[in-house]
Amino acid sequence: MMTATFSGLLTAPPSAARAPGAPAGMAGRPARARDGSSLLKFLKKRPGRPPRRALLQQLWPLLLPLLLLFSLRASGAEPDWSIGAYAGQYYDSEPAGFTQGRANYLNQYLVALTASKTVWRAEKLPLTLEIDGMIGHQFGQATLQEFAIAPVLRWSGFPWNETLPTSFRFGPIGYSYTTIVSPLEKSASGEGSRHLNFLLVELTFSRPESRSHEVFLRLHHRCSAYDLINNYGANGEDFLALGYRRFF
Repeated sequence: MMTATFSGLLTAPPSAARAPGAPAGMAGRPARARDGSSLLKFLKKRPGRPPRRALLQQLWPLLLPLLLLFSLRASGAEPDWSIGAYAGQYYDSEPAGFTQGRANYLNQYLVALTASKTVWRAEKLPLTLEIDGMIGHQFGQATLQEFAIAPVLRWSGFPWNETLPTSFRFGPIGYSYTTIVSPLEKSASGEGSRHLNFLLVELTFSRPESRSHEVFLRLHHRCSAYDLINNYGANGEDFLALGYRRFF
C-alpha cells in the first residue's frame, strides 16, 4: 500500500502538488500571467485627470468646426450653409478710419473660423438674412480667444453681378466675448469688458461659374454700442481682414 501511495505521488501532475512551505489551498492554482496586464490596470487607476480628456480639452476649438463641416455634409445640407476662414490686422481708429487714411496698424493679429446659415430670403428683393458665428484667436501684443455671433443682412443686387458676383453684408448688432480684456481695449483708467457688441461689414466676390466659393473683405469690430453697454470710453477693437468662404 505504501508502494502505491508513493507511485501516485510520482505520477501526479505538477499543479496538484503543493510546494513546500506554501499555504493550504494554493495547490492547483495557475501561475500569475506576466503579460503586462497588471501595469495597464495600474495606469488606469492613476490619480488625476486622464491624459485623453486633457488632450480633448485642448483640441476642441479645432475639432468643433470640422465636426460642423462633416455634419453638414452628412445631413445633405442646403447651399445656404457656409464655412470659412479669415485673417486680419488691428488698427487703432474708429471703424471707418481705414477708408479715410487715418488708421494706424499695430502688432496685433486675428485668425478666425466662421460659419453662417441663411434663415430668410426676400421674395422680390436680392436680400437675405443670415446668422453668422466666428471663433477667433488674437496674438501679437496680447493673446486671447474671441467668440461672436450676429444676424447679418446680405444684399446681392449689383448690376455687374453677371460678370463679377458681388454682395454686401452688414451686421450692426451682435454679441462678442473674449477670454480676457485686451490691453488694446482698455480705457485710460484701465477699465474694459470681455462682453461687447459685435459688428461686421463685408464685401464678397465670386466667379459666375463658381458662386459657391467666395472671397471677402471684412471689417471686424467690437464696441460698447455708443456707450450703451458701458461708458468706459474705450473704442473696442477693429480688424481689417481678408477671408474665404465655401457654401454647402
